[in-house]
Amino acid sequence: MSDQLLVATRKGLFILQRSSSDQWQQAQTHFLGEPVSIVLPDPRDQTLYAALNLGHFGVKLWRRSATRQDWEACAVPVYPPRPEPAPAPQPDQPPAAPWSLQQIWALAPGGVDEPGVLWAGTIPGGLFRSEDAGASWVLNRALWDRPEREAWGGGGYDYPGIHSICVDPRDSRHVAVAVSTGGVWQTYDGGESWACTAAGMYAEYMPPELREDPNMQDVHRMVQCQDAPDTLWAQHHNGIFRSTDGGRHWQDVRAQPSTFGFAAAVHPHQADTAWFVPAVKDECRVPVDGRLIVNRTRDGGRSFEALQAGLPPPPAYDLVYRHCLAVDASGERLAMGSTTGGLWVSEDGGNRWHELTAHLPPVYGVSFS
Repeated sequence: MSDQLLVATRKGLFILQRSSSDQWQQAQTHFLGEPVSIVLPDPRDQTLYAALNLGHFGVKLWRRSATRQDWEACAVPVYPPRPEPAPAPQPDQPPAAPWSLQQIWALAPGGVDEPGVLWAGTIPGGLFRSEDAGASWVLNRALWDRPEREAWGGGGYDYPGIHSICVDPRDSRHVAVAVSTGGVWQTYDGGESWACTAAGMYAEYMPPELREDPNMQDVHRMVQCQDAPDTLWAQHHNGIFRSTDGGRHWQDVRAQPSTFGFAAAVHPHQADTAWFVPAVKDECRVPVDGRLIVNRTRDGGRSFEALQAGLPPPPAYDLVYRHCLAVDASGERLAMGSTTGGLWVSEDGGNRWHELTAHLPPVYGVSFS
């Protein structure tokens, strides 16, 4: 099991270590007071990457190698100049997405056969690739220039964003990304061409003629089973969806008390086991009836268990963001962080949770290293 937990928050990066007495303790603090939007522990060489969103001062990216204690600045993704002036917004339509970096929303390592390769998903919907461990970045124009991108919309933020990146462990040229709002897109040739593969998803918030449009799907989070990569799970704005054919087709999965939520995690070895955190959707965005639970399925979505042992009793209004539910390589240890600064760990697949602290800044992401 992983004995280090990385917690990205609105006020810094906190690293917790599991001690020899089986207690989790805060071991390190980095970037205190600064918003850390995402953190990536690269499993290939143990390098840490941390993206910061400093508002007026822009987006920053830092890395720390396994052999160093200090952080070094990386380059950040840079959009090319817009070839023509931005079109004037149409009545009742949001303005066109800018050609400038607003936030790094996802970081993912390339395959084991691609040392130094990183992928970055950004707001406003650009996918970038680095081949030198973040020293430089190139916008994937094949996806950015797709005409369908013009219809992407914001999902929680003003502009669309790529928040989930799944690199096929069998073939590094096969990459799937999820867009809020813009569906699921896949490349099988390393990013030279892309296809929208959200067949089977539906959007209750769209008019009937656009309900099943794959480009209109608001996917909140997408995860892939490491040992069975043809199985992917997606937490959608109005449902949970599962694919067993590599994301080409999706099946609706029903769960109570709600199919809305942001976070999703899948067992790395058991493709039928996955976890979700339900909430009330749209403007409300709180746990249903003030009851914070984790939903777990062990049979591919045919049934769910509501796990609450060790979580705060009602009323509890902790919201769990997209990247705030993580499972380690064993598939048994989980971590979860909330917008109200709660942090929990489970050592038994979610059967029982242990509160590590209730006093962190709002949590943006958790991951095991």
